[in-house]
Amino acid sequence: MAYLIKLPSVAADASGGVLHQWLKQEGDRVAVGEALAEVETEKAIVEINAEQAGVLGRIVVQAGPASVPINTVIGVLIADGEDAAAIDRALAEHGGAAVAAGSAADASTGGAAAPGATAPGASAPGASAASAWASAGAASAPRQAGNAAAPTAHSASSTAAVPGGRLFASPVARRLAAQWHVDLLGVTGTGPHGRIVRRDVEAARDRAPTAAPAAAPLAGRPAARRVPHTGMRRAIARRLTESKQHVPHFYLTVDCRMDALLALRAQANQGGAVKLSVNDFIVRAAALALREVPEVNASWHDDDIEYHAGADVSVAVATDGGLVTPIVRDADVKPLSAISGEIAELAGRAKVNRLKPEEFTGGSLTVSNLGMYGISQFAAIINPPQAAILAVGAAERRPVVDAEGQLAAATMMTVTLSADHRVVDGAVGARWLAAFRSLIENPVRILL
Repeated sequence: MAYLIKLPSVAADASGGVLHQWLKQEGDRVAVGEALAEVETEKAIVEINAEQAGVLGRIVVQAGPASVPINTVIGVLIADGEDAAAIDRALAEHGGAAVAAGSAADASTGGAAAPGATAPGASAPGASAASAWASAGAASAPRQAGNAAAPTAHSASSTAAVPGGRLFASPVARRLAAQWHVDLLGVTGTGPHGRIVRRDVEAARDRAPTAAPAAAPLAGRPAARRVPHTGMRRAIARRLTESKQHVPHFYLTVDCRMDALLALRAQANQGGAVKLSVNDFIVRAAALALREVPEVNASWHDDDIEYHAGADVSVAVATDGGLVTPIVRDADVKPLSAISGEIAELAGRAKVNRLKPEEFTGGSLTVSNLGMYGISQFAAIINPPQAAILAVGAAERRPVVDAEGQLAAATMMTVTLSADHRVVDGAVGARWLAAFRSLIENPVRILL
C-alpha cells in the first residue's frame, strides 16, 4: 500500500520549512530510518528519515525556496509491484485532508496554499507526474497543478479564479509581486506546470513601464541592491524584537582582571594537544557561577519560573545567515578540554546549518563574545526564554590602581550581564556577576 511522506514538525516553534533538497530520487529504494530529504528551518537544515521501507514512487513537492507547512504531503513511497495508479489512489484518498491543509495555509499566509495539497486527479512535479496528467483526461488538462491561485489585480493574494483553471505562485513570487507592484494575472509562469516563480516576477518587473523616471544614481555609484529576508533572518528579527519589547532588561557591568587567567591558559597550552581559548574559560566560569547562584539559572513562563537542573550554556556563533546559539550541556561538570572541543564542533556545524534542533533549543544562559573584534564593551539582547545573557568585551591593557594604591598596568576585560527583571532581581544578578568575576580572577577554580 502506498505510504504518504509528510513534512514532520522539525522544531518546537516551527510551522513549516523550506524543502532544501531531496536525497533520494523517484525509483530509489529506501530503508527504514534512511534520510529522504533535507528541510531548512529557521536555524538549521534537518534530515527527514523514512518511517517505512519501500520505493520512492513520486516526489510531490520539489525542492525550492517556498515554505512548506508541516503535515504537507511531499512524496509517496510504494511497495514492490505497485504503480502510479496506487499513488493516485493514495493521493485521492488524502485529498480532503490536503484541501483542508491548503485552506489553513490560505488563512495564515494570505492565500498561500499548502504545496503538497494535491486534488484528486491533479499530479505533482516529477517524472511520474507526466503519466498522471495524461491519465487525468481533457477535463483536467487546462488546470495547473496545486491549489494556490494567482493574486487579484489589486493585491499579491495567491487566490484568483481565471478562465480554464487557477493560477498559482510561490510565496517568494507573491511577496516580490506585492513589493514591486507586479500584477500576477499578467505574468506567465515558467515553474513546474506553469507555477509563477521568482524569475517570472523579476522579468515582469523589468518589462513594466514606470510611471515616472527613477532618480538617476550619483555619478560613479552603483545602484543599491535589495536582498530578500531568509527564514533565519526573519526568525532572528522576530525573536529579538519580541525580547526587547516584552522582556524588562536591566544591565550590570564589571571589569575582570585577566592576567592570572592568561598566564594559566598559556601554561595549559604548552605542548598540549588541545589549545584552550579564553572563551572556553569564560563558558565554564559562567556555568560554575550558575551553580553558585542558581536563581539566575531560570526561565520565565507565563504561569511559572522554571529553574533548570543543569548549567547549559549557549554560545553565540556568527554565521553568514545570522546568529546561532548552540548549547554546551552541563558545562559546569565538563573539563575545559571537552568544552573546547564541543564548542569547536558545534560552531563548525552551525556555520553550515547542520545543527539539530535540540542542539540550539533551550539553554540556561548565553555567552556572546565580541572581544576578538576589538569591542571593549556592549550590552546584548536576551534570548528568551532564558533570563540572562553575558556580553564579553576584549581583554586589553589598561591603567589600574592596585591594592596598595599604586598605578599599574593590567589586562582587563569588561563584561555586561543583561538580565530579565521578571526572573532575576538586581541583587541576584550582582551576586552572579561577582561569582563570575571571582572565578575569572582566580582561574585555578575553573579547572577544579
